[in-house]
Amino acid sequence: MAGPSSYLGWKIDYANPPGEPAYLEPGSLHWRVYKNPIALAVGGVAAVLLEFADARIRSGVWDHSTYKADPIGRSKRTGIAAMVGVYGPRAAASRVIQGVTNMHARVSGDTPNGEAYRALDPELLDWVSATAAYGFLNAYDRFVSPLSEAEKTRFYGEAHPIARLYGVRYSPSSQADFMAMMEKLAPRFEPHPIVEEFLAIIQSGRAAPGAPKVLHRALARASVSLLPPTARRKLALGREYDLGLAEGLALKAAGKLADRVAIRGSPPCQASLRLGLPYDFLYRGEDERRRLLASQTKLVPALE
Repeated sequence: MAGPSSYLGWKIDYANPPGEPAYLEPGSLHWRVYKNPIALAVGGVAAVLLEFADARIRSGVWDHSTYKADPIGRSKRTGIAAMVGVYGPRAAASRVIQGVTNMHARVSGDTPNGEAYRALDPELLDWVSATAAYGFLNAYDRFVSPLSEAEKTRFYGEAHPIARLYGVRYSPSSQADFMAMMEKLAPRFEPHPIVEEFLAIIQSGRAAPGAPKVLHRALARASVSLLPPTARRKLALGREYDLGLAEGLALKAAGKLADRVAIRGSPPCQASLRLGLPYDFLYRGEDERRRLLASQTKLVPALE
């Protein structure tokens, strides 16, 4: 069984304390989506591409983090922060989110063109949060299991409470809201060698050394395929990044398989145990999940 995860010097124990709720309840779409590593990998890369389209975010990440020296470690730490917000005990999630906010408060500078930026700029915070929601949601929909428009809207709505903890002021409530948000920022988008460098790292396999080699290039191309046409055009990511049929089928097969394999030591399984549910709760059929939730003697409190 995997032990507690570590982030910013804190140990994150998803299994304890027993009964402590997460910020999102087990029946949420976030619990369903975040359990899938293919959705998180593809969606996470797509989110970074959308963020790097804006010079202010690109400069902030490249100049004030370990991304240049340790892009994989940096990505994993970002993933842990996202995971604890969904599955972690509220107390642990609050500590991690506050730690991230404290780090961001120290990030400021100027882009190569001389434009000042601050990581806590509300416009930047809002965009980073929105790209994560868009990336994970659409990766799950495309490469794991199709979601209805109602489910997509529900997913965006579920993200609001956690987004507010990060200082986000505006969080999209639907795909249409996200697209409108992107169109407002699109005039700022531009291609940059850092984007190509980032995609080269993903295609090299360094991001997922345990994954079959055939999936490495597919991961990068799948992420590009999720970008709205406007963003892809602005980033100048041409046909060389088109996702091939075989690559798409391989990713979908991997995504569907991962959605059925419960790893007891993983955050979603440990969080389920913490809340009195079977460790493989999220990997059971929808009817059985509903029955298990309904039969709990102590329901997870709703967010106020």
